[in-house]
Amino acid sequence: MFDSVLMVCAGNICRSPTAEYLLKSKLKDPSIQVSSAGLTALVDKPADPLAQELAAQNGVDMSAHKGQQISTSLVAQNSVILVMEQRHLEDLCSRYPQARGKTFLLGKWLGDKEIPDPYRQSREAFEHVYDLIDSACGAWQKYL
Repeated sequence: MFDSVLMVCAGNICRSPTAEYLLKSKLKDPSIQVSSAGLTALVDKPADPLAQELAAQNGVDMSAHKGQQISTSLVAQNSVILVMEQRHLEDLCSRYPQARGKTFLLGKWLGDKEIPDPYRQSREAFEHVYDLIDSACGAWQKYL
C-alpha cells in the first residue's frame, strides 16, 4: 500500500494540482498524503484560474495551491509518483534515478494515456484534461 502520492507535470499550475486535489477528494483513506510539483514549476503561483474554476464546479477547492519545484526530498518522501506525459517520466527518472520503479503515468490504467497540457488553451482543452484526470484518478483509487 502507498502512503504518499506526488503528482508531477511541467509548471505545477494546471494538470498536477488538478490531479492532486481531485485524488484527495476521491480517496477514502485520509492517511494517504497527496501533493504535487513541477519539473519547471512556477514556484508559489496559484493554480491556473480556469483549472480552479472547473474544479470548483465539480466541488473541488484548489484555492490553497502554490506551485512547487520537484526536488530530491520530494522524490524520496513519496511512495509513488504520477506524471502526465512519457517525457515527464523520462526527464524525472534521468534527473532522479531513485524515482525509477515508483514513477508511472497518471493515465497508466487508461491504456498508458498521456494527459496533454491545457496551459494557455481554450476552455474546451481544460475540460478535456479535467475529464481525463478525473478518469485517471478514479482508476488509481483501487491501487492506493
